[in-house]
Amino acid sequence: MKTKKELRQTYRQFRKHLSSKEVNDLSRKIAQQLALWLHGQDDLEHFHLFFPIAKFNEVNTFYMKDLLEEQGKTLFTSQVNREGSQLDTLMLPRDATFFLDEWGIPVPQESLRGSPNNVQVVLVPLLAYDRKGNRLGFGKGHYDTFLGSLLQPVIKIGLSFFPPEEALPVEDHDIPLNYCITPDQVWVFN
Repeated sequence: MKTKKELRQTYRQFRKHLSSKEVNDLSRKIAQQLALWLHGQDDLEHFHLFFPIAKFNEVNTFYMKDLLEEQGKTLFTSQVNREGSQLDTLMLPRDATFFLDEWGIPVPQESLRGSPNNVQVVLVPLLAYDRKGNRLGFGKGHYDTFLGSLLQPVIKIGLSFFPPEEALPVEDHDIPLNYCITPDQVWVFN
């Protein structure tokens, strides 16, 4: 089995070889899969989403933002706090404008700090995932810490351009996904 470091390098290379057009086309397909998954789940109203770092060719979640806003959902996002160790939850106003922070992460221009206690669904960034729902992030642990701090159970959905690995190395602090949405399907994990 490859190490986490090797897997991170592999998936960074996979993404690096995608053109901007491919990233946007695949991201639209992921948004379409999310729309199908949401059908009939009207009780899900509060969504937390990340915004993409363009230089890393992350899934363009602005398509998911538009979809969720059209459905009248309440949206949240996060920003790394000043200490750089945890994520602060921000309520996302409709039609927010964004600026890039020092890491290249889109951050809403107008936002209010909010409580994550109403969040029902978290769209989680990742580099890779496996058939059991284990996720490999960028290695900073921000999302594992964030997910571990939530008082309520949430649905954790990864977004990926690629199919799963057979298995990933797992550590005690790693929090698995419930689903992962790709351009072609929704993977369901127990």
